[in-house]
Amino acid sequence: MTLNKLVKKGFVSFIKEGQRNHYQATDPKHISDYIDEKKKQFEQILPQLIIKQQMAKEKSEVTTFKGIKGIRGLLHELLESGGTEHHTFGSSKESLMMGDSFWMRYHKKRASKGIKAKLLFNESLRKWCDVNLYPQADYKFTKTGFEPLTETIIRNDKIGIILWTEDPIGILIHNKIAAQSYDKFWEIMWNST
Repeated sequence: MTLNKLVKKGFVSFIKEGQRNHYQATDPKHISDYIDEKKKQFEQILPQLIIKQQMAKEKSEVTTFKGIKGIRGLLHELLESGGTEHHTFGSSKESLMMGDSFWMRYHKKRASKGIKAKLLFNESLRKWCDVNLYPQADYKFTKTGFEPLTETIIRNDKIGIILWTEDPIGILIHNKIAAQSYDKFWEIMWNST
């Protein structure tokens, strides 16, 4: 059954010899052409999908993410959430599981959007930050002795909470009032550090 689907899509051809079919892959360029065609079809319906999303009466206010790929998705959502400042508190050495190059690219994109970062990191990241400074960012560090596994990021009307466990979990809250409340809490911690 799978071979028949590949034949219909033009990825495989066959020669019939007696009762047997001898299959052979066609030019790999056909796959690229097929993908291009599907992309064009998707781009034609994309405006309708965007309108439907914007017109949805009930929009989910809480989304969960799991694993490294999930956390990348959460961070991308925060990156696209607008605002003029990026506030973080509680980031610990466990967040480095994302990789140095990921964090550098992420904060370069943030800075390219004209968004300044104020980062309240745990002391365990001080030496790492001395080497890997992010553009348009101010740093403060909490005292040694407390190393939480959670990180909270506030951007515009969204809050990202990441639990840096072995298989990390993220929660994205999209609520303007909650984001303002978290930002006030962040401000108290920033000013007292």
